[in-house]
Amino acid sequence: MPGNSQPRSAREERILIFAPRGRDADVMASVLQRDGLECKAFLDFAQLGAAIEEGAGAAILAEEALQNIDPRALHAWLEAQAPWSDFPFIVLLAKTVGLQQGAARERLGDYGNVILLERPLNAQTLRSASISALRARRRQYQARDVLADRERTAQSLHDSRQELVALNETLESRIDERTRALAQANDRLMNEIIERERVQQAMAQYQKMEAVGRLTGGIAHDFNNLLNVVQGSMDLILLMSKDDVAKGRAEIARRACQRGGKLTSQLLAFARNQSLDLRETHIGLLFDGVRELVASSVGSAIRLRFAVDDDCAAVLADGNQMEMALLNLAINARDAMPTGGELVFAAGLSAPPAGLLAEGDYVRIAVTDSGEGMAPELVAKVFEPFFTTKGVKGTGLGLSQVYGMAQQSGGAARILSEQGVGTTVEIWLRAATGLDEAEPAPLAQMPVASEPARILIVEDDDFVRASMVSSLEALGHHVTQAADGEAGLAALQRARPELLITDYLMPGMTGADLMVRTRAMFPGLPMIIATGYADMKAIEQVIGDDIVLRKPFQLAELAVSVGQALDRQRQRDSAAMA
Repeated sequence: MPGNSQPRSAREERILIFAPRGRDADVMASVLQRDGLECKAFLDFAQLGAAIEEGAGAAILAEEALQNIDPRALHAWLEAQAPWSDFPFIVLLAKTVGLQQGAARERLGDYGNVILLERPLNAQTLRSASISALRARRRQYQARDVLADRERTAQSLHDSRQELVALNETLESRIDERTRALAQANDRLMNEIIERERVQQAMAQYQKMEAVGRLTGGIAHDFNNLLNVVQGSMDLILLMSKDDVAKGRAEIARRACQRGGKLTSQLLAFARNQSLDLRETHIGLLFDGVRELVASSVGSAIRLRFAVDDDCAAVLADGNQMEMALLNLAINARDAMPTGGELVFAAGLSAPPAGLLAEGDYVRIAVTDSGEGMAPELVAKVFEPFFTTKGVKGTGLGLSQVYGMAQQSGGAARILSEQGVGTTVEIWLRAATGLDEAEPAPLAQMPVASEPARILIVEDDDFVRASMVSSLEALGHHVTQAADGEAGLAALQRARPELLITDYLMPGMTGADLMVRTRAMFPGLPMIIATGYADMKAIEQVIGDDIVLRKPFQLAELAVSVGQALDRQRQRDSAAMA
């Protein structure tokens, strides 16, 4: 009940930092303060414990600072904290692990709610862990408010009963009337409490999944960068090596990188909200893309079958979102068949049921299991957000996301189920024209060598930046480099390049921000923004006529993008001279 929530002071949401060696505390405080988080550093462990007693949202502790200290006062406070409280700690682990250090790490469990982060760590990981810990602390504060509300309600009921006792001898009829009123109020209160607890449990699970999504996104982003380095190195070997054996092995590694890139794109699609990128999508290729993931997710006890009608048209859909939707449906079907069964993915042109969609050509994509099925009253609710039949292990968001994706794609979703027979989930999508003549996009081919150009690369990952520099130099270009947006602006002020290539996600200043600042300095300068993230909203707002290069990319894709950007600039220059 937000109206009864106790106001929280800024002190209750501050983050305490105990890292007395070096400048770690100042650096972490500056990183977190960029997100509006109030931080305070301590050099003494006793002061840290006193500050936690005064009120705080979370504490960040350096592992080495916990050696040879007396934590008894802090342990006493943690043991005595209120039932609603589970104060969160973020412990930054040192990299070296020995027997003594292993024993010390086992004692970290005495602090209760502990998040372990191994150093070195990047700013994004520290931000994500701190925000997650602070969000969990806020939920604890809300639990405190709910408990206080219940105590006030219980006291109110007790006072009412005392009043009834006082009136019992002289006003029995009024007692009966008041008793009935109280019983009705108590029933309403219990119903509200039950509903509130259900919503709170669903929200807690949603927040857990959100934290998992953030962590997944960070891991996938870093993995994408590593894949980019490996793939770039393999492309250089294929381009420059004369050893056929080495080139054959490099080609195998390059193809593995492409499969890894597809996996990271699926992880990034899971981790972030994104606007749909509707494209002409071939259902057969879509099924091929999820076949391995579905097989590994449902296990060997479930028989899989994929069927696409010969006349099935392409659909207008976001490929990444569709793959995630099919994987979600497969996991739901697996849970409905605990002892095994059959799962069928089928697609074909079909006329939608009356009243479901407007007139037009549609493709029906159906996922059918031979599981337990559902009662009609459950079928009517499955697309509602937070509704789940899986208890605490389900968020209730999977089917609602499928429904929302289908609606946003111009189609619809519905579910057919019969208890003891099984369940079919249908996704109806608009058919795209031109499928019969369409062919899969060919792999990028190395373009004809172009004139050398002066290129500035702005990339915060040292390995990715070094790989891109090596690749462009191998193509004959003159390359300068910068490690972040501010360094990139300084390099632009020293000399105007013929082309700017920037990463999107960088600390301090994103690639999109850098493009805006660069256009103000050098209008018309061609730019390429490289990204592995699924969310394109921020990039779409600034990209204009410039080029987006998806990570991980091949050397040929990099060469083609550079050639296209330089050609566009030369054409503009020629038109201006004419």
